[in-house]
Amino acid sequence: MTRQKMPDSASAVPEPEGSRHAGWLELFFDLVFVALAAQLSHSLHGDPGPTDFGIFLALYFPPWWAWINLTVAANVFHEDTVRRRLLMLSAMLCLAVMTVAVTEATGDRSVAYALGYAGTRVVLLGLWWPSTRRATEPGGPLVPRWRPLGYCLVSALGWTGSVLVPVPWRFAAWAVLLAAELGVLLTARGGGLPRRLHVGHLVERVGLFVIIVFGESIVALLTSLDAAWTGPAGWVGLIGFVMLAALWWSYFDFGAVSAEMVLGAASGPQAFSLARDVTGFLHFFVTAAVISVAGGLATAVEEAGQGHRHLAHGAVIALAGGLALYHAAHACIALRFGRGPLKVAVWAVPGIGVPLVVVAVSGHLAPWQVVLILAAEVVAHLLYARSAVRRRAGA
Repeated sequence: MTRQKMPDSASAVPEPEGSRHAGWLELFFDLVFVALAAQLSHSLHGDPGPTDFGIFLALYFPPWWAWINLTVAANVFHEDTVRRRLLMLSAMLCLAVMTVAVTEATGDRSVAYALGYAGTRVVLLGLWWPSTRRATEPGGPLVPRWRPLGYCLVSALGWTGSVLVPVPWRFAAWAVLLAAELGVLLTARGGGLPRRLHVGHLVERVGLFVIIVFGESIVALLTSLDAAWTGPAGWVGLIGFVMLAALWWSYFDFGAVSAEMVLGAASGPQAFSLARDVTGFLHFFVTAAVISVAGGLATAVEEAGQGHRHLAHGAVIALAGGLALYHAAHACIALRFGRGPLKVAVWAVPGIGVPLVVVAVSGHLAPWQVVLILAAEVVAHLLYARSAVRRRAGA
C-alpha cells in the first residue's frame, strides 16, 4: 500500500483523495474492540433489565467515542512514523484497560476505567498537537492550540480527577465531562479538517468496526450453540445466522455505499458536520444495536436448547429492541443525508414496528418464533432495498 506524506501546513496543497485503505497498525489497533464487544455482549446475556441496558449504553459510549476520535486523527495524520505508532499502541493499551474494567466499571474497576479513558485523551492530544498553532499566528497548520488543549488535555485531567470523587457522583462527573467534549465538537466548524478528511478511508474504518460487532454476533451465536447442542438450538442458530447475514448484506451493499457517496460529495462545513453526525454519533447506535442483538440471539439459542417455552423478556428486548434501534439509527442517517421522510418511512416504519410488536407479544411466542419473525423482517428489508436500487437504475 502506497503511503503519501501529509502536507506540513494548511497552506500546502491538499493531497488527492486517491485510493487509501486501513493500514496494518489500524487493523491491529481494532483487535482490542473485539474483546470489548464480547464483554459488552455478554453483559446482555440472560434476562437483562432496564438498569442493565442503561449501564451498557453508558459504558459503551466512552470507548466508542475514543475510537472514533482516534480514527479521525489517524485519518488526517496518516504518515507512518515511529511516534505515531507508539501513540496508537499506547491508545490501544489504554482501551485494553477499559475493556478489562468495563464489566465492573460501576464497581471496583471504575478507577481503572476512568484512567484508561484519560489515557486515550492524552494520546489524542499527542496526535493533534504537531498541527496546532497559536491563535495569533497567521496561516500555520490546522487548528488553534486552545482547542486540543480544551478538548483533550482538560478532559484527561477531569477523568483523572474523577477517581477522587466518591461513587455515584463519579459517574455524574463522567457524564459532565463527556457532555463538555461533545459541546466543544458541536461548536466546531471543522477548520481545515474537511479538505484533509479522506472519506473513503473513514467509511472503511467505520465499516470495519461494524464488521467487528457483527463478528461478535457470530461468535456469540456459535458459542451458545456449542453449549446447547440440540436440534431446537440448532434451528434457532440457523435462523439467527440468516438474520445476521441479511443485516450484513444490506449494510455493506447499501448503507456503506450511500455514506461514501454522500460524504464524498459534501464540502466545507457540511462535510465536517455530516461526518461528525453519521460516523460519530449515529453509528454509536448502529453498533450498540448489533451488540445488543448479539446478546439476545445468544440467549435465544441457549433457551431454545433448554426447552424454554418463551424467551426471557430481557432477551427479547435485547434482540428485538436492538433490531428496532438498528433500523431507527439508519432511518436517522438517511434523513441526515437528505432523503425524503416518506421514502424513509416506507422501510423504517416496518423495520422499527415489527420488532416492537414482537416485544409486545413475545409472551405468546417460542424462542424460535421470535427469531424467525425478526429474520423475516430483515430479509424483507434486504429484498426491498435491492428492488429499490434496481428501479432507480432502470429509471
